[in-house]
Amino acid sequence: MMKRFALTAALVATGSVALAATDGMNPSVGGAAMYPEKTIAENASAAPNLTTLVAAVTAAGLAETLMGEGPYTVFAPTNDAFGMIDEASLNKLMMEENRAQLQEILTCHVVGAEAFSSDILGMINDDGGMHVVPTVGGCMLDAYMEDGELKLKDQNGRVATVTTADVDQSNGVVHVIDRVMLPSGQAG
Repeated sequence: MMKRFALTAALVATGSVALAATDGMNPSVGGAAMYPEKTIAENASAAPNLTTLVAAVTAAGLAETLMGEGPYTVFAPTNDAFGMIDEASLNKLMMEENRAQLQEILTCHVVGAEAFSSDILGMINDDGGMHVVPTVGGCMLDAYMEDGELKLKDQNGRVATVTTADVDQSNGVVHVIDRVMLPSGQAG
């Protein structure tokens, strides 16, 4: 089983990121305990700061997928991240007739493999400072480090910061982010 790591918030003088072992302890999300024996969908449902994401996943018909075997890496936007989207636009997106668009947006936050922060950092370093992350929704996210923080940039130039890394799940890993990533050409 892979040893779990969490990113610290500081760069060392050499420009590499310090990693600290979490000793098998899973970070909490929104104050809620996260259990590595539960699925991504089960754990997300317990997090008070992921209620909009859970509602969107349910409206999009993706809850069963995120309860499946995986492995997945999910970049999970918080309620505050969804709050950056105009309320009328968000409500419209959650309507049944816009299910395909909602699925496209949500799957731009999912990678069809398990990648902990140490794995992502390794890929960033191997690629000279930025690694392209292809999602199951067809989005290409640029992963990079800035000021000791793991960042993602979508194809529209929107940047998200990983605020909680390495939340281990039975079917993958979740990294909580502070911005919703959008498919190319979509604004929000």
